[in-house]
Amino acid sequence: MSLSIRFFLLILFAAVLTACNNEKVSTPKPKGYFRINFPEKKYQVFNEGCAYSFSYPTYAKLTDDTDKNAAPCWKNLDFTQFNGTLHITYYDIFSPKTYNEMTENARTLAMKHTIKADAIDQRMINYPDKKVYGVYYSIAGNTASSVQFFLTDSANHYLRGALYFNERPQYDSIQPVVKFIKQDIDKLIETFQWKK
Repeated sequence: MSLSIRFFLLILFAAVLTACNNEKVSTPKPKGYFRINFPEKKYQVFNEGCAYSFSYPTYAKLTDDTDKNAAPCWKNLDFTQFNGTLHITYYDIFSPKTYNEMTENARTLAMKHTIKADAIDQRMINYPDKKVYGVYYSIAGNTASSVQFFLTDSANHYLRGALYFNERPQYDSIQPVVKFIKQDIDKLIETFQWKK
């Protein structure tokens, strides 16, 4: 075998070895989330057998709370498309002491999220013409609950709501959903009425 053929085979062999290198060059991809298709805002009225009524979205399912400790008129407003639930609890108030305990309990439950919350904003709810008063807690950050509120007439009725998602909290990914559902909670509060 001549020297030129050996040289040619050596170059060919080297080219084959370097061409078969399976090293992949990876390029980092930007972080992304799934596109969320939000339904059209339409509302219906709940006005059945309880001391209160309100409007809620047609794409949410209102059911009785089936927990073993649930009292009458405890409801769950399920946002199945978003894997979230607004838990609604209702109590008759029998004394100023009971009222004070319930409002303090609502504040305590909201403030439990301060460990993980980036911020907790609270605003007063005040509809004197309907005797609907309360406090709305908007909780930002990787917390179990994003919204909590209570409504009362300060004498006979007390209702508390808390929004929870059935998954590990990741505020960045659920923030658009929370913003969308907050509009529904605002509508519930604006249309809320006590029955006489």
